[in-house]
Amino acid sequence: MEPEPELGSPRRGENAMEEGLAAPPEEDLEAAMAVEEEKEGAGEIGDNGRVGELLQPGAGSSQLHEDADALSLDEGSESDDSGGGSCSDFGDRDKPGTSLQRLVPEGNVLFPDTFQTNNLLFYERFKAYQDYMLADCKASEVKEFAAEYLEKVLEPSGWQAIWRTNVFEVLVEVVDVEYSSLKAVVRLSDPFLCENKGGTFTLECMQELLALKGHQLPLQELWVVFDESGEFDQTALAVEHIRFFYQHIWRSWDEEDDDDFDYFVRCVEPRLRLYYDILEDRVPSALVADYHSLLSQCEELYRTFLDLRNSLSGSDSDSEAENISVVEGVKLYDRIEHLKQKLKLIENPLLRYVFGYQKHARLQPKGTRPAGARITHVVSSTMMSGLLACLLRDKLSLASCNEEIEIQFHSDPLSAMNACYEGDRIIICPGHYLVDGTLYIADSIELEGYGLPDDVVIEKRGKGDAFVECTGADVKISNLKLIQHDAVEGILSVHQGKTVLENCVLQCETTGVAVRTSAELVMKNSDVYGAKGAGVEIYPGSTCTLTVNGIHHCKEGILIKDFLEEHYEAPKITLVNNVIHNNEGYGVVLVKPTISSDATEEPLVDSEGKIEDIQSSGEAVSTVGEQLHKEASGELDPYGRADASEHAKGNSEIANELSAVSLKKQQLCKKRLSNLGIMEAGDDLMSQEMFVSIVGNQFRRNGKGSFGTFLY
Repeated sequence: MEPEPELGSPRRGENAMEEGLAAPPEEDLEAAMAVEEEKEGAGEIGDNGRVGELLQPGAGSSQLHEDADALSLDEGSESDDSGGGSCSDFGDRDKPGTSLQRLVPEGNVLFPDTFQTNNLLFYERFKAYQDYMLADCKASEVKEFAAEYLEKVLEPSGWQAIWRTNVFEVLVEVVDVEYSSLKAVVRLSDPFLCENKGGTFTLECMQELLALKGHQLPLQELWVVFDESGEFDQTALAVEHIRFFYQHIWRSWDEEDDDDFDYFVRCVEPRLRLYYDILEDRVPSALVADYHSLLSQCEELYRTFLDLRNSLSGSDSDSEAENISVVEGVKLYDRIEHLKQKLKLIENPLLRYVFGYQKHARLQPKGTRPAGARITHVVSSTMMSGLLACLLRDKLSLASCNEEIEIQFHSDPLSAMNACYEGDRIIICPGHYLVDGTLYIADSIELEGYGLPDDVVIEKRGKGDAFVECTGADVKISNLKLIQHDAVEGILSVHQGKTVLENCVLQCETTGVAVRTSAELVMKNSDVYGAKGAGVEIYPGSTCTLTVNGIHHCKEGILIKDFLEEHYEAPKITLVNNVIHNNEGYGVVLVKPTISSDATEEPLVDSEGKIEDIQSSGEAVSTVGEQLHKEASGELDPYGRADASEHAKGNSEIANELSAVSLKKQQLCKKRLSNLGIMEAGDDLMSQEMFVSIVGNQFRRNGKGSFGTFLY
């Protein structure tokens, strides 16, 4: 949104930041615009020029929409401001007074209200730091640039603030500002107002404390008292920008890092984006915990390093103890650098997910219990006597289990999952369950809903975490409905082992089900819909069996990842009697590279110099295609349905293409072996052909057709 100049009293400053033009608050919008255009045409800045308000706090989109028409009138004059003009004000210009919201304090009602500035949007802070506060400064120049910024926008005196610490809050009045040190000179307000959080602070105690501090307080410890006139809007926002920067952006070691690059691009922007991604639940909670832990470790080690360095700098001796301290300092420095590199990985919006995707590797199975017992976990927030009787009869009786079983009760699925060991079973009773974390399944367990999928619903809160991640050797999930909202990662990922998904409903947001390399998925009688990516993603080297499923209303139905790379194995895919419909793109998409046809056109020469012919892909595929076409149309399938012939073309097309790519991979592999002089291992190595069974699938109303290829 285009910034709009603020109206109000004059303010100091002579550089480009003071090009914001003011109009008397009593004039209407048209008159104010006429004054600005006249001044701009003359190329002069009037005596009343003042710095406009930096950024409007995130009061909500409704206010921004209401002011959109007024802002559009100002596009001409703002074009100059965008290159270094005044700060923005999103307030209503024909209505004098503050454009910021008030924040009513909790606790002591005698305290005055403060400006609410902690709800600024990302782009508001981004613009403030990039255009007005930091620009292209280096890390060593941050404090100097911040001081210059404050000199232009901060009222030097005449405003009140609440001084907040961990043990007390007290009302003070600002009488001056020490810009170079980012501190305010204050005195206690009259009358004296103080709220104690631990201990008792009298007027005399507070006066003594201020005297020890020289009556100077850091600006980030002050919250500006609300004023309806709008005179101190700029001051409140400036203090908020300083406070936020030193709390969430600045690191104590930044000044010692490489100072040759733009500090904003290198540090401020990625950290600011990470802060808002975390705020909006777009980063997995485990990765957030790792980041905060790494940050705390790095800060603690850096303080230790500084203490050690200061002790060495104050000593002139060359003793053995000092040499040992130097070695310790080098080790500390290396550890700090290692932690800083990890922090940068997470701060980088592109690399943080690569870093985060490794978390499942740290999840180790618990194995069997020491006593060897297996437990059935029952999940229910509340349970009626009738439901309990049915549950005991159907699932927990000796007749159904053939043995005495131990039962544990839980109120939510996540706690039950965390209590599981190898061989356990989780039974989830009907209800709607909300989970805040990820369901990690590292052991071979059974997770089943007691009832129909629509009766047993597990809904994921948050946007960053994966929903269900399976690494167990033999996992079974049945009779559940999983719901995911505005997610970053998919709803179900099978990383390794075998997972059976039966009679489930998956309401997705990003990717649906992902079958990773070396993993196996058997999905039957289930429904997958709503994915902004593919409903099912099949990775190289995986095994995927889909039987009698519905995959619909996704970006793509099924996505088969490229497996032509020499290090990849062909996936084993079985698609039987699935209905794939109403997807935006293709029903099935194969991703493959654009490669030359050298592998099929060039003959191979064996070790004796004889030419060995490779069957062309066209001939091979025609043979395989005929076989699969018959299978797909029901001629070779004793259980083929009469209406399967309507979709035989789509089934045959998919089977032919997958077989052709599989054959291409064999030929490329054989050529690589021949180049290495290996000619006799062909039969064994070439047997790694994609197993394809495409039978009875129906493709309806997919945007681009039943099958397509994506070349890269």
